[in-house]
Amino acid sequence: MLTLDMIRDAQNALEGVARRTPLHPAPRLGRDLYIKAENLQLTGSFKLRGAFNKIRSLTPEEAEKGVIACSAGNHAQGIALSAARLGIPSVICMPAGAPISKVEATKGYGAQVVLVPGVYDDAAAEAQRLCREEGYTFAHPFNDPFVIAGQGTIGLEILEQLPEVEQVVVPIGGGGLISGVAYAVKQRKPDCRVIGVQAAGAPSMYLSLHAGEPTELSGVATIADGIAVKRPGDLTFALCKEYVDEVVTVTEDEIASAILALMEEQKTVAEGAGATPVAACMFGKVKTDGRKTVCLVSGGNVDVTTLSRIITKGLSKAGRLVELTTKVEDKPGSLLRMLQVVSDSGANIISVNHNREDKDSDVGACIVTMVLETRDSRHAEALQLELQSKGYLMR
Repeated sequence: MLTLDMIRDAQNALEGVARRTPLHPAPRLGRDLYIKAENLQLTGSFKLRGAFNKIRSLTPEEAEKGVIACSAGNHAQGIALSAARLGIPSVICMPAGAPISKVEATKGYGAQVVLVPGVYDDAAAEAQRLCREEGYTFAHPFNDPFVIAGQGTIGLEILEQLPEVEQVVVPIGGGGLISGVAYAVKQRKPDCRVIGVQAAGAPSMYLSLHAGEPTELSGVATIADGIAVKRPGDLTFALCKEYVDEVVTVTEDEIASAILALMEEQKTVAEGAGATPVAACMFGKVKTDGRKTVCLVSGGNVDVTTLSRIITKGLSKAGRLVELTTKVEDKPGSLLRMLQVVSDSGANIISVNHNREDKDSDVGACIVTMVLETRDSRHAEALQLELQSKGYLMR
């Protein structure tokens, strides 16, 4: 159902519609590491490619009735923009918990948005119901050969931009992106490894490949909302089984750290799903070993409020934001002396909570909790040791 000619045809059709996104070296993130920046794509995500390729395939009769899709946000925006460009009405079913920025952006591109309680799979069920009742054409976000072919154009671009690439690391939700990329890459350069990355809280493809068949999760929980999918598609599962070399998972803390690293080292904003390949390389889930490795940063659509929480989590993971709790004597100057130790260490105090009424405090003592900025985990550990050497017991 998928051919290299389909992907080449999609590439030609996307000329003037989708951007040819940059591929930049990222030496501060890893040796021979490169970033394919699909977060700089129109709509802020790779999804535009597959969405446009699907909608352009509709018959005149299908186009007249309109298209419907389900999405956590990025596919929604891709469908909405593509449908608007082609003059086709669109309806998008989105999980009620989808980021507000993605919901508003989808509306802004001209789609009718239907918010559905639950996660992606619940939105998919509602979209299928409306499809049957209203006669819309359903544009699946990943389990569709036209969508997969559109996403596969990224694989062709990577090979054109870095012919010597040896390894491509790609996020996996339902599997449409990695299916297209892996197929395109393996057809042109079979010895290039393609590795998929999933959030540990939503490892549907990872578990399915180990089980030997598509497996449905009872639930998903991850900051990488773009890949929070309970069950991969049958088509994407088959393609991943044949063309993907390995699938690994990353934790929430690792994803947060990768988002922070991309901001600081690459000056680019990635959403949780987009940062998973970088997280896999940063934390040794993918062995680079000097291989020329491309991390596909699939999207950058993230709420500012969510981003703030993610940055805090990333700083904590890196040991640059720490919370310490200890006891001090309830006497004048006691708190000052302890804070002087902190100051002398070079740590920056964000907040201090001085509590006399804590149930665990001794008579004549107070519980003090501090939130501190430190250079790294070694700095934080050195400060704790210094405090302990002066008689302050850490809780």
